Amino acid sequence: MNLKNKIIEIHNKKEFSQSDFDTFNEFKQALNSGEIRAAECIDREWRTNAWVKKGILVGFRMGKIVKMGPFQDKETFPLQDFQNRDDIRLVPGGSSIRDGSYIGKNVVMMPPMYINVGAYIGDGSMIDSHALVGTCAQVGKNVHLSAASQLGGVLEPIGANPVIIEDDVFIGGNCGIYEGVIVKSQAIIAAGVILTSGTPVYDAVNKYYLKKEAGKSVIIPERAVVIPGTRPLKSNPEFSVYCSIIIKYRDEKSEISVTLETELR
Repeated sequence: MNLKNKIIEIHNKKEFSQSDFDTFNEFKQALNSGEIRAAECIDREWRTNAWVKKGILVGFRMGKIVKMGPFQDKETFPLQDFQNRDDIRLVPGGSSIRDGSYIGKNVVMMPPMYINVGAYIGDGSMIDSHALVGTCAQVGKNVHLSAASQLGGVLEPIGANPVIIEDDVFIGGNCGIYEGVIVKSQAIIAAGVILTSGTPVYDAVNKYYLKKEAGKSVIIPERAVVIPGTRPLKSNPEFSVYCSIIIKYRDEKSEISVTLETELR
């Protein structure tokens, strides 16, 4: 029986054997190595692996609360051990990375920041101070997640997409990206932008609001440069409500402003 089928079988149990714990540890190691992911891109379309989410959820049911030094949490989700890794930078100062998350090569993590179980961080990315990568969020290669920005996590509903940030995206400080939003490659999200499944996004270049289909994620196009803005409230134009705006698409000036320093890696 393959790992997927074993996890689905364990998820349906109420009591767990030692063999079940062994299977769960195998599952976590597969998450740590990037062998399995909560979501993956197939034929340019992102698909959620519901069985991976089930594996994480069953881990919470299986585990007892234990002391972990100054912490207290489920025994099944300790902090990840990086003692045998010399290809990342985890700068001292209060950061935490939960076991069951993938950290690629040459990733830089500045304190204090937090990466939750099921998250995936691609090679060469930087997670800056006070940033959060939520449960199952997927971050591509060479992404800069600036200080105090948050990528929301999602375990339930099982089939819901996590937040997905593709390769070479720059996310400015104090941004919040939640509810399964997908940011396509090379986009730039300016400081203070909030993106949710219900946030209107106006493309000022092409002069239309991004379409939102029921049950599907909001998708920020490739190379879009998104800033925070407002639009008049329909019921009372004296007031305005929040609206993210695609002000332009990435150009030479944009490239200069977000170039990542290879020296840091």
